[in-house]
Amino acid sequence: MNLQAKWIKTEQTCGEMSPEFRKTFRRKGDVTRATITVSAMGVYNLFLNGEKVGNAVLAPYWTSYSHRVQEQVYDVTDLLRENNTVGILLGKGWALGRIGYSGRKYANGHFVSDNLSLIACICIEYSDGSKEIIATDDSWEVWTSVILASDIYDGETVDHTAEVQCLGSAVLDLGDRPEIIPQQGEYVTEQERIAPCEIITTPKGERVLDFGQNLAGYVEVKICGKRGDRIVMTHAEVLDKDGNFYTENLRSAKNCNIYILSGEGEEIFKPSFSFQGFRYIRLDEFPEDAELSEENFTAVAIYSDMKRTGDFSCGNDKINQLYSNIIWGQRGNFIDVPTDCPQRDERLGWTGDAEVFCRTAAINYDVEKFFTKWLSDMALEQSPEGGIWEIVPCRGSAGSRIATGWGDAAVICPWEIYRAYGDKDLLRKNFEMMKKWIGYMHGFGEDEFLFVGGRHYGDWLAMDAGYGVYEGATQTDLIASAFFAYSTSLVIRAGKILGEDMAEFEALYANVRKAFRAAFMKDGFPCIYPKGDAFSTNRPVKGLTQTSIVLVLRFGLYEEEERQGLVDKLAELISENDGRMTTGFLGTPHILHVLSQNGRSDLAYDLLFQEKAPSWLFSVNQGATTIWEHWDSLREDGTFWSTAMNSFNHYAYGAVFDWIFGVALGIQVEEDGAGYEKITVTPLADQRMGFAKGSIESRHGRIESYWRYLPDGRVRYEITVPPSTQATICLPDQPPVSLCGGRYVKIV
Repeated sequence: MNLQAKWIKTEQTCGEMSPEFRKTFRRKGDVTRATITVSAMGVYNLFLNGEKVGNAVLAPYWTSYSHRVQEQVYDVTDLLRENNTVGILLGKGWALGRIGYSGRKYANGHFVSDNLSLIACICIEYSDGSKEIIATDDSWEVWTSVILASDIYDGETVDHTAEVQCLGSAVLDLGDRPEIIPQQGEYVTEQERIAPCEIITTPKGERVLDFGQNLAGYVEVKICGKRGDRIVMTHAEVLDKDGNFYTENLRSAKNCNIYILSGEGEEIFKPSFSFQGFRYIRLDEFPEDAELSEENFTAVAIYSDMKRTGDFSCGNDKINQLYSNIIWGQRGNFIDVPTDCPQRDERLGWTGDAEVFCRTAAINYDVEKFFTKWLSDMALEQSPEGGIWEIVPCRGSAGSRIATGWGDAAVICPWEIYRAYGDKDLLRKNFEMMKKWIGYMHGFGEDEFLFVGGRHYGDWLAMDAGYGVYEGATQTDLIASAFFAYSTSLVIRAGKILGEDMAEFEALYANVRKAFRAAFMKDGFPCIYPKGDAFSTNRPVKGLTQTSIVLVLRFGLYEEEERQGLVDKLAELISENDGRMTTGFLGTPHILHVLSQNGRSDLAYDLLFQEKAPSWLFSVNQGATTIWEHWDSLREDGTFWSTAMNSFNHYAYGAVFDWIFGVALGIQVEEDGAGYEKITVTPLADQRMGFAKGSIESRHGRIESYWRYLPDGRVRYEITVPPSTQATICLPDQPPVSLCGGRYVKIV
């Protein structure tokens, strides 16, 4: 940002209305290049001569506002005229809107600011070599707008009958403002456009439009009507068992957009500074004289403008629908930060959800820039002791926790992003944060080599602690100490890649592993450690659960002679639960991997194809188009799990796709081949799938794995790798084959 630019604000409060800051100027000659650089406390839309500039939605996005805010640069060379007016419209967004939990500095619920403010600079380069700078200062005018209210949770009110008038000049905002940095993450933009598939009249007599897909974004309305006519739309994800519109799971979020017509021909409405998570809209008000038509409405999906890199299809329609649900879950929750859900009064950057889904995310899309930006905020918000808050950005909100499996995102996400893209610089930039998180766990509590006694979320939403219990039955101290060991092992691996001396961490890992086994293993199986939550009064706590076994096996906390007994016990626990999982957020992403790594691929596939809850296909059978927060968010009888915490677009359980990709398709990155420079391809066929075909556009080119069953029961395998990728192909009962570019076909 040019040094001449100053932060400006309105002299008087505008209440809920979105103010517009304007500046008029004349072009002084022939222009070779013109740019406008903008940032804000709030969110903005930029206009030049009445035309919206760029395709960004909700810029400058969500950063750790106490440290930094992004700026965006727009080339406007072709938009300049002889006389020009630049207008910058502001909304509250994440910085000042109702986001997160209570307990913030200001009365509006935020610790960021008590007012909207703007900083911008217009730079014009003329053909004679001269430059002109037009920067924000107190000469800019402030105008009212037709946006009477906007809020991320509650929606937007737009009144085209409102008088737009000048309020006077802007004033300098002399308050503390964060560092301004260039745009680091991806831009959020409009993506898919979806027409309604049906207009419904519910049993209650309400008019409801079904778009057939749960998504995050908004509805664009085109309509002709009389001046003062109103359109009021409320958004929802599901209908209840009677077919009525259901919004109780949104909690206090209103998700309501209100448009008041000017009466001047065809008008187009859509939010500027809000978005909704929805499949359905209810028309609470609609002009009586206007014909209601599906053509009036288009759902517009918004998310970070990531390049699609992965693809998958198979011969099982339900698995294909599951994959579609995973993709749409990522889209709806990758709106600048990896959120938990896009619909209720939350939509926060939960670290635990991102940690478990990170590998899948990097298969589906190119998320390197996306995570680079978010991890930078995570490092800025890390506590002096090394703790990582469960939400980023949002440091220090009321009730905040530093919890295992959530805080471990500080290690697991940088590692997985390095693994996917091979960028050592990204690993190096996050290495201090990674080590500090290990230091936090090491220094926590009285047990030096255990992570015991914290306020953890446990195996969140597991099904083994009784109905309505959030934390699951697995002892949270066992989970925490297992992650202590696992994250330490990843830091060691990262350090060696960076050429660091990791002797200290190797000694720490040996002690953590030894302490874990002494505290949490007995006779070769997980057991209760009588500290921390061992004596919990709000739920049953068990040592031996599906998740405890899964973590012991996945994180290498067993001795070899214990392995088979653990695998057999896991299979027994699954069998005792009618062939189903009981795992939650931390156990589920690993359970299929553990089974396939330990000779029970048959059981892993059984769980994938299981259709009774809890299972991935249960929600598919219930008509889901995104991943649910709970295994049984909507039960078989049509009732809901709860109203307090019941998102129908919650991507965490979509982490199963990294097993489909890495095991069913068999594409795995080698330890010394990050970025898919070196891979193994070990496909795992199953007759129930029929065929499986998938690919990824890696940094080295396109990698494909395809297998299908032939009529005689044999399987045809086709593997394609780019020239700069070294692949080792391992097919059943066949010797390994090396492939450096090209296509390999084999019938087995």
